Amino acid sequence: MAEKKIKLKVNRRTFTVSVKPTDILVDVLRDRLGLTGTKKSCGQGDCGACTVLMDGKAVNSCLMLAVDAQGQEITTIEGLEGEDGTLHPLQEAFVENAAIQCGFCTPGMILSAKSLLDEIPHPTEEEVRQALSGNLCRCTGYAKIVQAVLDASGKMGASERSSKKPRGD
Repeated sequence: MAEKKIKLKVNRRTFTVSVKPTDILVDVLRDRLGLTGTKKSCGQGDCGACTVLMDGKAVNSCLMLAVDAQGQEITTIEGLEGEDGTLHPLQEAFVENAAIQCGFCTPGMILSAKSLLDEIPHPTEEEVRQALSGNLCRCTGYAKIVQAVLDASGKMGASERSSKKPRGD
């Protein structure tokens, strides 16, 4: 199968990679770009561990061909921290609320929550639960995760959401 060079914009950096037509985005992110915060688990879009933001919307990178991501703005968990290395308010809230246990689901949960908070700055508990319904956690249960998202929504101002740009690695 012939490889094709594509350009991917990930965490505000542009990368040129050679991919096969069948390469999926999660594999390219992890194996070619070294962004291992994006997890690979079910491979069927059921667990949400591979969630990344594409043009600000949460998508399962295990279901997306890498060639289809060309020209899109992709943000991984590594792209959320501030220019000075500070954690994003969602990351802080997950730590403060003990919403992390093994941490495998955490990147996908945080990126799904980020997509929600960018669209609905002050969601209800039900809206948070709905937004996270595609992300599975096998350790902590969901109460602390939902509370972390609600706490982060209170800390994140509208100007922070619109002006904060993800950074590259």
